[in-house]
Amino acid sequence: MRTDVPKLLGDARAKIEHMQLLREPHIAPLTDYVERLREEAGPGAGIPYFDPWDGGIEAEVLFLLEAPGAKAVSSGFISRNNPDETAKNMFEICQEAGLDRKSTVLWNAVPWYIGTGSKIRAATPADLEAGLKPLPRLLELLPKVKTIVLVGRKAEKALRQINRVKYRVFTSPHPSPLFVNNAPGNREKLLSVFCQVREYVAGR
Repeated sequence: MRTDVPKLLGDARAKIEHMQLLREPHIAPLTDYVERLREEAGPGAGIPYFDPWDGGIEAEVLFLLEAPGAKAVSSGFISRNNPDETAKNMFEICQEAGLDRKSTVLWNAVPWYIGTGSKIRAATPADLEAGLKPLPRLLELLPKVKTIVLVGRKAEKALRQINRVKYRVFTSPHPSPLFVNNAPGNREKLLSVFCQVREYVAGR
């Protein structure tokens, strides 16, 4: 198995190896979920798969971000190993916080790509309304998840879809370089939330 490092999915062979894992028992139900969403969304919907290196249906923590970027569409995965700076920040901060990736799964409030070419646009209220409709179906496939981390302001719109009694919800800034590199201390804000998540999962 390849070494788990940031930007790994910039390598074509690594993408092929990831694709070969999509029918592993821990990820197959989520692969089916993505393929059903693609059928419902119609031709051309850029909906990447869940990363089989994450916990899949065994995960305890769901990280919900805003929408997949162009690199996620290119790699085919919502992954901390995507070849972009946001994914790199996610990889490094999760690792620094001590969050075992097998205890986590990553997804987006808007599951499909919104944008053209290599430029994504911000999610609109209409995007979020449509994108969040399938979230309850996803949560049914994640029986061990008790903790949901809403990453970024747009992802916080998912609160209305989440049973606050069943799930412990954390909110976090987005790990994009626009936030992380914008001011001293911003990276530490992300790290602080991720550490709280790790402590909660370990202690419950």
